[in-house]
Amino acid sequence: MNGLPLFVDIVIHVDRYLLPMLQAYGALVYLFMFLLIFSETGLVVTPFLPGDSVLFALGALAAGGGLQIGILAPLLMAAAILGNTVNYAIGSKLGPAVFRSERSRFFRKEYLDRTHAFYEKYGAVTVIVARFMPIIRTFAPFVAGIGRMGYLKFLAFNIVGSVAWVSLFLSGGYFFGGMSFVKDNFSLVTLGIIVVSLVPPIATAIKVRSTKRRV
Repeated sequence: MNGLPLFVDIVIHVDRYLLPMLQAYGALVYLFMFLLIFSETGLVVTPFLPGDSVLFALGALAAGGGLQIGILAPLLMAAAILGNTVNYAIGSKLGPAVFRSERSRFFRKEYLDRTHAFYEKYGAVTVIVARFMPIIRTFAPFVAGIGRMGYLKFLAFNIVGSVAWVSLFLSGGYFFGGMSFVKDNFSLVTLGIIVVSLVPPIATAIKVRSTKRRV
């Protein structure tokens, strides 16, 4: 199994991959998870990383004693805050220039348009709201940088959103990951998390397209 099938399998059965990783690498898993959470929003080219399900699985693993929740929580909050900050800086420096090509494999203009639509609806609060939405959370800080949002204002929303996001999914896994139903149906729970988190971005995309057609 390789390529896309492997990625899908990791996303859906992330719990099956984390435990062997912990057994093989020990404390280095903390570093790996820091880099993963950082990359999901710190690098514009990695919006596909499964942050929500990974946080939930890490919380469940911590509940079982495999990892320390007291280390995970502040570490991953720092990774999320730092990732947003780096992405904001990239947006303010590069601007929309990287989205010139409509067919770019990574810098897809539709993602930028979708995120702009969220800013039009929610304003600066988008930095918080987008934290709970795959893909859009990757581009929200980038768009904030493009729009020259004041850094202190951005930082405040960034901290609130990052802390809330990590706390919600990590504690969710910690308190509910040990339940027999969740253990026996972890892949279904993961799919549920993904589906629920994708509903707002998809709804926004549909709204943006319908608005364009009217115009």
